[in-house]
Amino acid sequence: MMKSQVVVLFAAMLSSPCAGAADWPQWRGPLASGASPDADPPVVWHEGSEGVLSTNIRWKAEIPGSGASSPVVCGGRVYVTSAVDTGRAGDGEAPAEQQGLAGWQRRMLRNPSTLHAFAVFAVDRETGVIVWRTDVREEVPHEGTHTDGTWASASPICDGDRVYAFFGSRGLYALDLAGAVLWSRDFGRMKVRNRFGEGASPCLYGDTLIVNWDHEGGSFVEAVKAATGATVWRRERDEFTAWSTPVVVESGGRTQVLVSATQRIRSYDLADGSPLWECGGLTTNVVPSPVCSDEMAFFASGFRGSSLVAVRFRGAAGDITGDSAFVPWTFRRNTPYVPSPLLSGGRLYFLRVNDAKLTCLEAADGSVCYEAEDLGDIGRIYASPVAAGGRIYVAGRDGATAVVKEGARFRILAVNRLGDSFSASPAAAGRELYMRGARRLYCLSETGHGAE
Repeated sequence: MMKSQVVVLFAAMLSSPCAGAADWPQWRGPLASGASPDADPPVVWHEGSEGVLSTNIRWKAEIPGSGASSPVVCGGRVYVTSAVDTGRAGDGEAPAEQQGLAGWQRRMLRNPSTLHAFAVFAVDRETGVIVWRTDVREEVPHEGTHTDGTWASASPICDGDRVYAFFGSRGLYALDLAGAVLWSRDFGRMKVRNRFGEGASPCLYGDTLIVNWDHEGGSFVEAVKAATGATVWRRERDEFTAWSTPVVVESGGRTQVLVSATQRIRSYDLADGSPLWECGGLTTNVVPSPVCSDEMAFFASGFRGSSLVAVRFRGAAGDITGDSAFVPWTFRRNTPYVPSPLLSGGRLYFLRVNDAKLTCLEAADGSVCYEAEDLGDIGRIYASPVAAGGRIYVAGRDGATAVVKEGARFRILAVNRLGDSFSASPAAAGRELYMRGARRLYCLSETGHGAE
């Protein structure tokens, strides 16, 4: 796969000034693969304490509320979403969906009783100053989330003209670059398995947004016009809850929407939503998003089992399960539960479940370069690995980030720590790495000592 081919393909997805080398405009970056073709962020950084200066931290900004959504970078700004607990009680009783919870649900879930403001923030890329905040909706969430989850877990998108923010059951919004809401869509209320929370992000291709709405009732995938929010098509789905973001690929003059889920992996025609092909083989509770080369797509899951399925999508039609012409290889161990795989330089990188164990495969045939290598003293991992500057960055919930040399041989370059917890995936743009923690948004850059 040539880098130029991939850049052209995914630049077409966004068709905007934000598809450039210095931006990270959507979930999984400019190539929708977790890799930036041109970014070169720092290898090492250090957050200072009293009397000790920081190293390679340009700025850090307090972001109100909570969110596991990843930051996106477009032009001179960074955009993040957040659910801000106002502390104010809503009208009447708690929603019916919150009543009658089992004991384990009360222990494992965050169950809201107060109004939350669902907010979009624009942050100045150079200074870390919040330029604007827009609260698009305020309500008591109708369901809880896992204690590690948030009510703002879907990542925004910026196409250079508009910012698209998705809050699942709280709606999809398009804002202009000054923060004014241009349009909104309400898709209803999700009923998520075990009330673990929502998380799939929309994807953008040209002038079309794709929303995946897999839950415990009435699942569907819908295409809407980016300019107006009007429905282009909706396709009902026989699926349970999943948290996977769709990806779009072009093949033989046909544009396909690929959606990963428990029952089936499915492809739809972007033009009208017609089903093109489907494939089985994943485990339940599918979270990782697919990644694609110009010839193959890769689908992973890792809850109560392990599965990675490679699909050659050109010319595929109908049920291709077990067809070696279109499913050239599979891999059945050490696959991720929450983090998505990374595709860079013709190789796939992925974590074992949510552990700090990294595997690298050759994407062409699934041959192992290395498997379940230990990333060191890093805790539980929900963030997806990203690649930039010939390096792989893996962020943990304990504040540690491993930096690994990209390539067929495993080599750790550094393990850096910040005073925050990271569930959101990093964004690499220009010479910066943007990391959204539980409390702060960080800009890491080769600046030497940074201000506290």
